[in-house]
Amino acid sequence: MIRFGTSGWRAVLAEEFTFANARRVVAAIARVARASGDPSRGLLVARDTRFLGERFVAEAARVVAREGIRPLVADRDAPTPVVAYTIRRLKALGGINFTASHNPPEYNGIKYSTADGAPALPAVTAAVEAEIARTTELDAEPAPTAPSVPVDLRGPYLLEISRRISAQVLGRGKLKVAVDARFGTSRGYLDTFLEKAGVEVVPLHTHRDPAFGGLSPQCDEENLGELAETVRRAGCRLGLSTDGDADRFGVLDADGTYVNPNLCLMLLADRILNRRNPGDARGVARSVATTHGLDAVAASHGAPVHVTPVGFKYIGELLLNGLIVMGGEESAGFTMEGHVPEKDGILAGLLLAELVAASGKTIRALVEELFRKVGRFVPKRLDTRLTSALSASLRRRLAEDPSSFAGLKVAAIDRTDGQKLLLPGGRWILFRPSGTEPVVRIYAESSDERETDRLLEAAKKYVLES
Repeated sequence: MIRFGTSGWRAVLAEEFTFANARRVVAAIARVARASGDPSRGLLVARDTRFLGERFVAEAARVVAREGIRPLVADRDAPTPVVAYTIRRLKALGGINFTASHNPPEYNGIKYSTADGAPALPAVTAAVEAEIARTTELDAEPAPTAPSVPVDLRGPYLLEISRRISAQVLGRGKLKVAVDARFGTSRGYLDTFLEKAGVEVVPLHTHRDPAFGGLSPQCDEENLGELAETVRRAGCRLGLSTDGDADRFGVLDADGTYVNPNLCLMLLADRILNRRNPGDARGVARSVATTHGLDAVAASHGAPVHVTPVGFKYIGELLLNGLIVMGGEESAGFTMEGHVPEKDGILAGLLLAELVAASGKTIRALVEELFRKVGRFVPKRLDTRLTSALSASLRRRLAEDPSSFAGLKVAAIDRTDGQKLLLPGGRWILFRPSGTEPVVRIYAESSDERETDRLLEAAKKYVLES
């Protein structure tokens, strides 16, 4: 049974992710999209840099046409936020994006975005899953050749971003920035924008490679070692990266140190809230797994905070409803007012580069400055693999209401997504079992690194002894 997870359907190529199954999914999406509006508005079909991406797009475009909708086809591999922007710009019915985001190269996937450019909400993906269940062997067969409309995604998006980022500020900052595209879709976007603004760019992995150089397309600390070496060797002020489909960001400081995305979100929130118009009642959104540092920043500006389950679609919904000026997830997801209701790693990186250029300070110095204003926050995360027996016992244990944890009294329990234990002094622990693999994700935060590490160790022991 094909199921949509937190961000679309993903599976291993040639196992579950086959052309036949992809055609079924595309047919189901097209039928749901067609019921939502005029099919002449078209359905955008795009891809990332993965193996056979062009072929999957071509097959999908033919299926879309077979379903009576005009296929709009991206002219090259495209970042997920750019797909979202293009859907809105063209007033299309939605978009089908062949991407597995940060997953390993043997995976592919399909993200479905609705006409507002946002990731499809659960009610919509449930309708798609119901349509998939109704598909037949005929739907899995190749569709007849049909004309499609090629679409330039890059030019209009870069023009839009230029309205949000000051090229003059970047140029005056005399920055030297190392940019790691991870062999993915942000090449020609992040690096090009910086270069045109007068920034000296040291590029890494800025060509297409479906195998991602034998590496992971993720842009987290574990995978940015080469970028860190480049930042130090080349004397860069900053290192920037995006994952394979450029919806996530990775940031390194001038000494090559990885900057936790939570702390980057705090800086971005402070910048954006500081520029609000007087009387603006909109606030900030964060997932339940994201730092409470965002709450402290928001409080310093008199702004409300909205807490969502994990999944950027929930933050996107708040943006579309005009309730927030910024949304963020600890897994390096960010968007802001007036922009797309989708994660944008390109925009996040450019905003942080602009902050460094304008201030003349390092990211760490900016974070420490913010800590002095709102307090110190040290968020961390680890993933623990589970046996089937552990999974069952952990589910039972997480349904309980413990009165204490790691020697601390439990002040409250939040079950927005998983089990979150709120502890004294702003400390907290979140246990969130994965819905797609035998893993429990454990998040912890306190105001001290050693204390956060202690909480994580206690949480891991809690899981393994459950």
